[in-house]
Amino acid sequence: MPTTRPGQPAIRSFADGPDTGPRRLDPRARVLAAVAFAVAVVALNGLPALVASVGVAFGLAVWARLPLRETAKRVAAMDGFILLTLVMLPFTTPPAAGTEPLFTLWGLPASREGLEHAVRIALKANAVILALLALVGTMRETVLGHALGRLGVPAKLVTLFLMTVRYIEVLHAEYGRLRWAMKARGFRPRTDLHTLKSLGHLVGMLLVRSLERSERVLAAMKCRGYTGRLPLLDTLRAGPADWAFGTAAAIACVLLVAADRLA
Repeated sequence: MPTTRPGQPAIRSFADGPDTGPRRLDPRARVLAAVAFAVAVVALNGLPALVASVGVAFGLAVWARLPLRETAKRVAAMDGFILLTLVMLPFTTPPAAGTEPLFTLWGLPASREGLEHAVRIALKANAVILALLALVGTMRETVLGHALGRLGVPAKLVTLFLMTVRYIEVLHAEYGRLRWAMKARGFRPRTDLHTLKSLGHLVGMLLVRSLERSERVLAAMKCRGYTGRLPLLDTLRAGPADWAFGTAAAIACVLLVAADRLA
């Protein structure tokens, strides 16, 4: 079910979509396919192969029936994160010997090589994020944790991931209560020393309460037989559809890399 908080809309998860497409596949096959696709895309250099990889990732998103608006928001958030880097690359990458700048802005020359490098980064990032949203983003966090455990990821990392997923919302709720308590006492953030001290006390109190809660949770888990390793109770089995999907994913990755090298 979507997670809700007072006064805020429900957070829609891609795992809440129809039980079609990649949602019917073994989670392990989806994780391995996403990792293989990401490695293959990062290894690409040519623009045609990168455009093809974006097309493959878009096909996966359509196959997974990702909601258009939520997908566009998440991709835009990722693009906004790297936008500054992409804008600066044409001006920070020197042009090749004997070539003229593509254009000049406020006396700063922009090279064609830098622009092509920025386009490559943008295509790679969008291809990888779309594939991850389609293959990994459509499974529950707990299912992802179990899949990682079955794939041989260290038990401590799997436990840390599952516990973080479970309690990050609890910590956010605690942060919200502390912020409301500060507002009830008339706190208004300003650019002064008092604001910095208050925010420092807020972070410190959040860390103290997080530590106290973690100790209580650990004690409760030990009472229930916890020995440092979360038991994996799932029964994952790969069927013919999973093997077919894994084979198709491997062939697609090899074709992308081979086409890029041959070009």
